[in-house]
Amino acid sequence: MIKRISLLIFILGLCVACNRIEKPKKPENLIAKNKMVDILFDVFIFNAAKGADKRKLESNNVTPTVYIYEKYQIDSLQFVKSNEYYAYDIKAYESMINKVEERIKTKKAKYQKEIDLKEEQKKKRLDSIKKIGDTLKTEKKPRVFKEN
Repeated sequence: MIKRISLLIFILGLCVACNRIEKPKKPENLIAKNKMVDILFDVFIFNAAKGADKRKLESNNVTPTVYIYEKYQIDSLQFVKSNEYYAYDIKAYESMINKVEERIKTKKAKYQKEIDLKEEQKKKRLDSIKKIGDTLKTEKKPRVFKEN
């Protein structure tokens, strides 16, 4: 019984403590929302790339965080502070993430079309090679035997 009461008090204390989170102060060098969406897009893409084939990034000497910081001319502290500031407002941050997801879907559809087109071209080429092979099989010249 005492364990249950102490667990309940702990959970209530945790809930009360979590409600006192103050909004972070607006950083002096806050990254603009549109730029932040671009950065988050690249972060998502790099995370997916690392999950798919981390060795490919390593073999090309690509360090995702360094690449992003150089590309957007920001530093890690600026990114963290801006991300923290935007993440406090859940609805605004969700809107940013939705923009990132929409861009990912658009890019995926574009690249999928390219992949499908290449596959279709490959299939047509293989079909034409097969037709040539079939034509050669049916158009065999009769063997002529020489008599001695």
